[in-house]
Amino acid sequence: MILASTRLEEVLLALKIAFLVLLYALIWRIIRTVSRDMRVHPAQESFIMSPVVGHAAAVPSGGRLVVQESPVLDEGDEYPVDSAPLTVGRGGQNDVAIDGDEFASARHVRFEPRRDGVWVQDLGSTNGTYVNGIRIDGARRLAPGDVVRVGETDLRFEE
Repeated sequence: MILASTRLEEVLLALKIAFLVLLYALIWRIIRTVSRDMRVHPAQESFIMSPVVGHAAAVPSGGRLVVQESPVLDEGDEYPVDSAPLTVGRGGQNDVAIDGDEFASARHVRFEPRRDGVWVQDLGSTNGTYVNGIRIDGARRLAPGDVVRVGETDLRFEE
C-alpha cells in the first residue's frame, strides 16, 4: 500500500512539473509574439496641434502618389496621402498591395503626412527604397516631383 501511494505521489509531481513547463512555455511565446509585433509595428509618434484662436488650425499637408511605372499597377493610378500613413508592399495588409512585384518586400515602405509635408520611410525592406535614384536609410521628406522606387514600381509624389 505504501509503495502504491509513493508511486501516485511521483506521478502527480511529474504532472505538476509538466504543467508548469507548459505554462511557462505559453507565457514565453506570448511575450515573444508581443515583442515581435512591437518591433514590426512601432508606436507612431503623435502630435497635438495647439488651438489657434481666430485662425484655422494647421492641417497636415498631404499629396498623392501617381504610378509612373510598375509591373503590377496601372500607369497613372493615384493614391492619396492625406490624413493617415500609407503603406506599400507585396503583402495584402498594405494600403497599396504590389504582390506581383518580386523585388518589393511584404511591408516595404510607409508614406506619412506630417505638419511639414509628406515623409517616406523604408520599413526594413530587403532591396531598399530609393528617392530620385538615391537609397534612403531613415525618414525623408518628399518634395513635389520626387520619384520613389519600391521594388520595380516607381511612384511620383505630387501635392
